Amino acid sequence: MAWAQVCASCCWQLAEAVLRTPPGVGGEERTPLLGPAPASQSPGPLIQRGPGTPNAGFSCPSSSFSSSDPLSGGIRKLGLSTGSSSTWSPGATGASWPTTVLLADLEQDARQGECALPRAVPAGLVPVKPEASRSSSPGPTSCMGARVVAEARPGDTGFAGPELESWLPRCHGGPETPEPRRGQPPTAPELPSVMLLNGDCPESLKREEGATEPPRENGLDEAEAGEETTGQEVIVIQDTGFSVKILAPGIEPFSLQVSPQEMVQEIHQVLMDREDTCHRTCFSLHLDGNMLDHFSELRSVEGLQEGSVLRVVEEPYTVREARIHVRHVRDLLKSLDPSDAFNGVDCNSLSFLSVFTDGDLGDSGKRKKGLEMDPIDCTPPEYILPGSRERPLCPLQPQNRDWKPLQCLKVLTMSGWNPPPGNRKMHGDLMYLFVITAEDRQVSITASTRGFYLNQSTAYHFNPKPASPRFLSHSLVELLNQISPTFKKNFAVLQKKRVQRHPFERIATPFQVYSWTAPQAEHAMDCVRAEDAYTSRLGYEEHIPGQTRDWNEELQTTRELPRKNLPERLLRERAIFKVHSDFTAAATRGAMAVIDGNVMAINPSEETKMQMFIWNNIFFSLGFDVRDHYKDFGGDVAAYVAPTNDLNGVRTYNAVDVEGLYTLGTVVVDYRGYRVTAQSIIPGILERDQEQSVIYGSIDFGKTVVSHPRYLELLERTSRPLKILRHRVLNDRDEEVELCSSVECKGIIGNDGRHYILDLLRTFPPDLNFLPVPGEGLPEECTRAGFPRAHRHKLCCLRQELVDAFVEHRYLLFMKLAALQLMQQKASKLESPTSLENGSLPSPESKPKDPPGPEAGSEEEGSSASGLAKVKELAETIASDDGTDPRSREVIRNACKAVGSISSTAFDVRFNPDIFSPGKRWDRAGTVLWGSSWGPVHPPERWHLPLLPFCLAQASALPPAGVRFPESCQEEVRDQKQLLKDAAAFLLSCQIPGLVKDCADHAVLPMDGATLAEVMRQRGINMRYLGKVLDLVLRSPARDQLDHIYKIGIGELITRSAKHIFKTYLQGVELSGLSAAISHFLNCFLSSYPNPVAHLPADELVSKKRNRRRRNRPPGAADNTAWAVMTPQELWKNICQEAKNYFDFSLECETVDQAVETYGLQKITLLREISLKTGIQILLKEYSFDSRHKPAFTEEDVLNIFPVVKHVNPKASDAFHFFQSGQAKVQQGFLKEGCELINEALNLFNNVYGAMHVEICACLRLLARLHYIMGDYAEALSNQQKAVLMSERVMGIEHPNTIQEYMHLALYCFASSQLSTALNLLYRARYLTLLVFGEDHPEMALLDNNIGLVLHGVMECDLSLRFLENALAVSTKYHGPKSLKVALSHHLVARVYESKAEFRSALQHEKEGYTIYKTQLGEDHEKTKESSEYLKCLTQQAVALQRTMNEIYRNGSSANIPPLKFTAPSMASVLEQLNVINGILFIPLSQKDLENLKAEVARRHQLQEASKNRDKAEEPMATEPEPAGAPEDVASQPQAAKDPSSSSFQG
Repeated sequence: MAWAQVCASCCWQLAEAVLRTPPGVGGEERTPLLGPAPASQSPGPLIQRGPGTPNAGFSCPSSSFSSSDPLSGGIRKLGLSTGSSSTWSPGATGASWPTTVLLADLEQDARQGECALPRAVPAGLVPVKPEASRSSSPGPTSCMGARVVAEARPGDTGFAGPELESWLPRCHGGPETPEPRRGQPPTAPELPSVMLLNGDCPESLKREEGATEPPRENGLDEAEAGEETTGQEVIVIQDTGFSVKILAPGIEPFSLQVSPQEMVQEIHQVLMDREDTCHRTCFSLHLDGNMLDHFSELRSVEGLQEGSVLRVVEEPYTVREARIHVRHVRDLLKSLDPSDAFNGVDCNSLSFLSVFTDGDLGDSGKRKKGLEMDPIDCTPPEYILPGSRERPLCPLQPQNRDWKPLQCLKVLTMSGWNPPPGNRKMHGDLMYLFVITAEDRQVSITASTRGFYLNQSTAYHFNPKPASPRFLSHSLVELLNQISPTFKKNFAVLQKKRVQRHPFERIATPFQVYSWTAPQAEHAMDCVRAEDAYTSRLGYEEHIPGQTRDWNEELQTTRELPRKNLPERLLRERAIFKVHSDFTAAATRGAMAVIDGNVMAINPSEETKMQMFIWNNIFFSLGFDVRDHYKDFGGDVAAYVAPTNDLNGVRTYNAVDVEGLYTLGTVVVDYRGYRVTAQSIIPGILERDQEQSVIYGSIDFGKTVVSHPRYLELLERTSRPLKILRHRVLNDRDEEVELCSSVECKGIIGNDGRHYILDLLRTFPPDLNFLPVPGEGLPEECTRAGFPRAHRHKLCCLRQELVDAFVEHRYLLFMKLAALQLMQQKASKLESPTSLENGSLPSPESKPKDPPGPEAGSEEEGSSASGLAKVKELAETIASDDGTDPRSREVIRNACKAVGSISSTAFDVRFNPDIFSPGKRWDRAGTVLWGSSWGPVHPPERWHLPLLPFCLAQASALPPAGVRFPESCQEEVRDQKQLLKDAAAFLLSCQIPGLVKDCADHAVLPMDGATLAEVMRQRGINMRYLGKVLDLVLRSPARDQLDHIYKIGIGELITRSAKHIFKTYLQGVELSGLSAAISHFLNCFLSSYPNPVAHLPADELVSKKRNRRRRNRPPGAADNTAWAVMTPQELWKNICQEAKNYFDFSLECETVDQAVETYGLQKITLLREISLKTGIQILLKEYSFDSRHKPAFTEEDVLNIFPVVKHVNPKASDAFHFFQSGQAKVQQGFLKEGCELINEALNLFNNVYGAMHVEICACLRLLARLHYIMGDYAEALSNQQKAVLMSERVMGIEHPNTIQEYMHLALYCFASSQLSTALNLLYRARYLTLLVFGEDHPEMALLDNNIGLVLHGVMECDLSLRFLENALAVSTKYHGPKSLKVALSHHLVARVYESKAEFRSALQHEKEGYTIYKTQLGEDHEKTKESSEYLKCLTQQAVALQRTMNEIYRNGSSANIPPLKFTAPSMASVLEQLNVINGILFIPLSQKDLENLKAEVARRHQLQEASKNRDKAEEPMATEPEPAGAPEDVASQPQAAKDPSSSSFQG
């Protein structure tokens, strides 16, 4: 197992280097407008050298455990576990998954921030001169460090608070991937710096720049607390691995590689996972007769050195150890059983890659080249062929032959004789087990302190005396080996298979992933599952004092961990991520228990909807409008949406991460039609009144408002990155109160002295397009689109991404205005010396306050490189001005006013979230409840809160609803209103057209509803605008090229509307009728059967007493069969109505068949989408949707309903910066340096997230791509295999991202001569694409070209043509008949026809391609010439063939003709074409080029050394200009040759 070795000095250096901005990492660097600090002043990071190291660089020597099990290090146990459950949800920072990743567009990867990582928040960055942000590149070193040890075992509850504190401070780094990286030279990466987020710049930089006081964007003048630069003393910890010998009873001694900083506990984990020692759990390790302490580090053990012998000594059992042993044996027996993954438990999930690769990826390096053309079966199943209408469901989860588990035992369960009576306890009996062996022998086993033995008890007779054979074994497995030959044989085979599986198939995922289909499984006896169900899982164990976890304390303690340097930050982020994943799992389990009626309410006498619950130290409330709290905001609808808004607020404040400000752990769970909010509990809140508790904000929507200086100070620090304006409001006594958030945001100081904020549902400004305000008109862009529209609730907010994009847009506008005016000034200075009058400047009123139209807008958004280049040029003009000229100040002031900046000396756009705040009406008694998603949380007898004792007469004369502002702020309020209107218009005029343009250009390629939603959210477009997006697609001139977007959008619109209806439909169903109700709904939604009938529970089973009212009835227990009368006609009418009301889009269909016909949808795709959105799990079988004689679904087809979980996704910030730097390096052509940086990012991601995470998947994909380009196919294959497994496990087996990963893996397999595997993988990718979307998608062209090329390579020409001609048709449709992609497609088809000797068809296609090249590229272009040459070649072959045919006609059979040669294309030429279509270009370099390149590299190295020596005397750090920064050098060499290690680059 390889560990990330992180030493303090490196971390220090990295922390400094990572906080810099390179030129060219995205176009978002800021330039100061006036008088920047000169480059020479700009501080460089001080690189401290560790003692004894020439340069403290950053590398990772792999100290690894050598073990026969590839997972030997993947599942360690030490207090931090990764097991927990939830579904993945994108982070608020705009985490973006590539909906499709062509291997080509590397720059597209970087541009869109794909790779599952949050994009840099564009606004609020520190103005840094690019030239000043270079750091030296230290050389190699041996760098060491400690690490955090991760555990990935499901079922463990992780750490509790005190345990955490006891060991956390000792650790520094964390585990890497479960396998060591092979052949990695320990070179130090050159660190290009990374853009600063949210304006947190190092203090030193701020000091240096403070001298000239340039205006800063978004008020970047205050220092961020807690972000001090790190100046601690640096300690380098020596860490060299060594091997020890292990002596275990009954097996040969073996050696194990260990590291001094590992704990003894970790060796235990390795032994418990090894094939030959896995059956031992209760043992200790002894060195020279002394027992080693579990939690001591190996380096602290006296006498432990290279070659020491560690003896495994069996220890006596306790009840706890015996239980652990039985659980471990059960886990070993079930290690290949997928039932936990299908049932969505213990963070298990599915993976099917091994079915398609037959395990031949690992030994790819050893395969003989001679196998290239061995006959292989290439015929795909019928349903995969182009044009097939069949969409079967069963192939989605192919049967894995390992899943037919070898039966070792029939039954292993706890005996009914437990617990042992007192007299037996005194003989050492701990518990009794009952076993039925595979030979049908029933035995009773005693677990005693000394081990396991058979006793003489039977099912009805207790006799604890030992039975024969009188064999006492310390391990249960050894005892079962003695009594059952079948067990002995099968258990050995099972363990062999277990250790052969890839580690990524076994490690638990951080959040639970649920499968929407599952095969019919037999329900087998399982003692552990049964025990879990009746103890911990219903909260029994979790209510025992000392057993429950204080979630709030854990969540807040991890946030308080130090974060001054890289090891501390890694440790802190690891702990935060761990606790969040555990909290999400516990909250999900609790929410299900609440809805299932298994938790007692804390207010049981209330109506069901009003009940609240506390379970396992988590507070649960239901998404209903308790006591008309949201009456004026939309009632139950508003109460349903408020928790998700609140969660987005929590996510945002967590991302800003201000020291001293705390949020609640929040998880929102949708289950069985109910929304449950789970929150951690503020200490002491249950004992106090709300008035006493809330010291900041308002508990009654702005009537009584209070503030607090400490809260203002803390929230002020969040106002910059969140663009929130500090503002004043009036309370009910007309006093001014200052706030730095919306009034609903409440501040409470807990009994622990921490400052908590909650109710963050209006963190972002309101969306005026959906909030009609009487007397307020919207800009023309909005009114033209039919806005404002009344929405069903008044809590519509803009997304954070929209706010950021709008501010970015305004910033570019500001730069242009200021720069143009300064240029005019300079020009007028030259013309006449008279001073420029203010009036001669364009007045602020004439400035375009409303954003320009879509065309201008999209350019100004920064998506066009030329636009950015102009802005940078203008910025330099501004920066070159020395700032003393009052006229320059005037220019800045005018530009600030024009773009709505709150400062007149710098660009600073912020929003007041209380503008247009919807009001709250007061009830007749004047009582209003606390406006929290918590509801009333003080003791039940004091729940009604008369906030002010006014009488009914006064109640009618209340002030108007809404937040009121002081008279003195009216101008500011007017400006803020205008800003909000502009933002609403910006969404319609820039963001939506920008999205449609990107889709038309295929810059983004969504494949299903989830990826479309993700693409919309990245641009800040809420899903309620989906109808508007579809309208724009329909009106777009490129309508045909957007056909796939239209289909996905319509499918998403239909399934979302159906989900809204399904939610209320399910609420009326009691538990016993759940499967019947769901199958009836699916029949009405998808089946062509005209009148499906619901199956009500059988009458004889319905109790006569069932109408008696139960007090603690679960929310859905109303005796309601109204669901049974739904008809397909009624449902589809409601869906169309919902689509019109919610999305403002008119669907033209009355039945599912009409919808499928009109919009070209697939029923199987609709089934997948509705199942994923609602958590339904259905039986894996073929459904006859189109049968008009019987309904498609029966009760038996609905297997389960899972929760749909939304939660916070904590991020690994340092790792992300490394990833960005690596991407930037790769873009510049420095593949090797990029590769090293990505490797470091991978290590850091592993440190924080453990082994499985979407961001690690992105890292692995990019690493694989880089290794492939650099010619290391084996490493590319290994990394890509991990990426596929991880994508399947973490995102889902048919997620669009998984399809992408399959395609990449197929390419690398082909390059490694694994042709049949490559074909299998491509067929799998095509099947999944057909299932998820259908055939008519631009991505299908790429897939079919890949399949066609591989088939051509094995001379399956007819099959190949079917795929290639389909690809040609799809390309022509989506890229236009004149595009270069179509020309390439024509060429590929021509090549296959040539192989078939059908020269006429070949000529026809090649001519088409030639014409396109000629018109698009011109006659002299290389491509046109190549095509022309190929045409000549084809013509010669055609002429030769014709001569031959004529000869035959003339001379008959006696003709003397040479045989025709049908040559198969060489594998190299096929691979070359595969690289071209996947966008990978290799530029050949001659020997002379290489020599020049080497000389150039040597020259630079000498210059660098000279400058280092020269600067050493002056500075502690040498600054080296990046090679890319020397224009005369770059110009003199080809672009691809920038990286001396490789002669290739990515197009």
